[in-house]
Order: sequence, then C-alpha cells, then structure tokens
Amino acid sequence: MGWIANFLQFLVFYFLITTMALYATKEFSASETEAGFAASAIVIGAVFSRLVSGYIIDRFGRRKIVVVSVIATTIACALYIPIDSLGLLYADRFFHGVAYAFACTAIMAMVQELIPSARRSEGTGYLALGTTVSAAIGPALALFLLGSFSYEVLFVVVLGISIVSLIASLVIYFRTSDPEPELDENGNAAEPIKFSFKSIINPKVLPIGLFMLLVAFAYSGVIAHINAFAENRDVVTGAGLFFIAYAISMFVMRSYLGKLQDRRGDNSVIYFGLVFFVISFIVLSLSTANWHVVVAGVLAGLGYGTLMPAAQAVSVGVVDKSEFGSAFSTLFLFVDLGFGFGPVILGAVVSAIGYGSMYAVLAGVGVIAGIYYLFTHARTERAKHGVVKHVETMVLAQ
Repeated sequence: MGWIANFLQFLVFYFLITTMALYATKEFSASETEAGFAASAIVIGAVFSRLVSGYIIDRFGRRKIVVVSVIATTIACALYIPIDSLGLLYADRFFHGVAYAFACTAIMAMVQELIPSARRSEGTGYLALGTTVSAAIGPALALFLLGSFSYEVLFVVVLGISIVSLIASLVIYFRTSDPEPELDENGNAAEPIKFSFKSIINPKVLPIGLFMLLVAFAYSGVIAHINAFAENRDVVTGAGLFFIAYAISMFVMRSYLGKLQDRRGDNSVIYFGLVFFVISFIVLSLSTANWHVVVAGVLAGLGYGTLMPAAQAVSVGVVDKSEFGSAFSTLFLFVDLGFGFGPVILGAVVSAIGYGSMYAVLAGVGVIAGIYYLFTHARTERAKHGVVKHVETMVLAQ
C-alpha cells in the first residue's frame, strides 16, 4: 500500500507538470513566462515545505502527517476543477506542492520503518520504482487524455487518482503503528526534537545531497529539453520511447542492484550508475536517429534510475530512525533545487551552444559529481563494505 500511495502521488505530479503550462496559456492567455510559472509553482511549493517538513514529520509522527498531507493533496486536486483565474491557479499549484512534498516524504519515512536495516537498499529500490514508473507513464497518459478529451476530464482523473492514494494511505495508517519513543541514557523518554538548522539540512545527509544536486541539475536537461532536442534533431519518435526504455532498464536491474548495495556497499552501485549516467549524455549529444535516443533512455535508466534510489538508501542509512523525515527532506531539497534551477540555466546554455554541446557539457557535470563523491561519502565504511557486513560485524562484536 505504501508503494501504491507513493506511486499515485508522483503520478499526479507528472500528469500536471506536463500539462499546466499549456493549460495556463489556453485558458488564461498566459505569457510564456506566466505559463512556465504555472508549471513550476508546485516545485516552488515543494522546496518551501522541505525547509520544515523533515522536522514536522519526525516531531509529530509519520502516520498522522501522511493522512493529513494526502487529504491536502486531494483537496488541491479538487480545486483545479473550479479555478477561474491565473492567480488562483498559482495559489493552488503552490499549495499542492507543499502538500505533495509532505505526503511523499512522510510516506517514504513510514515505509522505511518497515524495511529491515540489512535490506534497506533493496527495499528502497522497490519503493523508488513507483517514482520511475510514474515518470515514464504520467506524461504520456496526460497527453493521451488531453488528445482524446479535455482539461476538465484530466482534472477529474487526477482527483480520482488522488482519492485512491488517500484510501491506500488510510490502509497504511490503520495497519501500522508509530515507532517507540526514543529513550535517553536513564531509560526515560527523550526530550522532543527541537527545530534547528539540522531539521532543515541534516549534516549526515549533506554529502550525498550535494552529490544529487549535481546529478539532478544534469538530468534536468533531459526532463526539460528532450522534446525540443528531439524536434531539432528530428528524433521525436525516439524521444517518445525514451522514458519507457528508461523505466524498463531500471525495472530489470533494480532488484539486483539493491541487493548488491546492501552486501557490497554504496560505491559498487553508485559508480555503476555514474558510468551509465555519463555515457547516456554522450549518446544523446551524438544522437541523429530514433534508436540512438532509445539507447540513451536505456542507459539513463541504468544511470539516473540507479543513482536516485541508491541515494535514498544512503540518506536513511546514515541517520537514526528518528531522523528518517529530515533525511528524506534534506535529500529531496537538493534534488528539487537541481531540477528547479537546471532548466533555467540550461536554457541559456542551449541558446549559446546548442543541444548536442549542452548534453556533452552535462556529461562533464556527471564526471564532476563522481569526483565529488569520490572524496566524500565514498570513503565511509558503509560505502566501501555495505550494510550487511556492518550488521554482521556488530553481531559478532556482541
């Protein structure tokens, strides 16, 4: 149920971020800048909520926040139907972003509580498949609905999806319980978590967070510009199959890579992902045929599709259970910043040097991310040897 709830939240996100700009233009005669803001306002709301969501989730309980936030996303989806002005659309998109970020972070933190620590990477990988599948099918389904029906039908479908997510969240709520309170050295209940800078950016997650900032910045060049690139290179069919190829390759490898990360360490999987991540950009930069772009999609699935769930597993693996909320909010804050600023900066890069050269530059960004990782998290025992060996060592020591 956790997988379903998380998948449906991301599916709604991709349904709407793909269609909002054109909706704002057609319904409210928005300019290109205004239309772009209608699409990105949900990301702005998400980034804003990341500043406090980790603290609130860890302080007040994941189960309660899951239910409240998913109710809020359902209300946001319902409000799209009667909206009759651009200003109200902006407000609802921002509100939706705040609720969406709370919901996804709380769902992930709650599901992590149920995964055995020795299988954390494997379990996180399966959870992350929902994100990948939604990214692959969400835009395609949204465009199909618009091609066959109308925006009103699209919004009704989105509301229906959100209601199903709410039902799944309620099932999780009644089937789980809050974790036992942390005890101090005297066996008494520990003091409630106080809000601090650590609540916004957990220092333990900072190294992998900065790594994913670079990775997300680079991958935003694919998310934001692949359609225009495809028209420029006359490979529109290949671009349409890119995310399907991405999802298939990640789906095929995910189970093996999750187990490998638990047993052999983070480095084994992250270096694997980085190699394919860089190669995918090189192939894109040289693509002149549809099959080239499909191959790039396969490589991207092995690249970004490997790095994102691996980074999630690292984030919750380096913190205590009581910090799962702040771990996820910290990681996704950096990912959101990469995806938020990337398209704007890379739009200027495209204007200056063209699509092919931009993707070549982004391959270089991937290399820089790898060098940064090499001198930070890669040196830790967890990264070198894996979770299973660490757990076995602790058992033997006892």
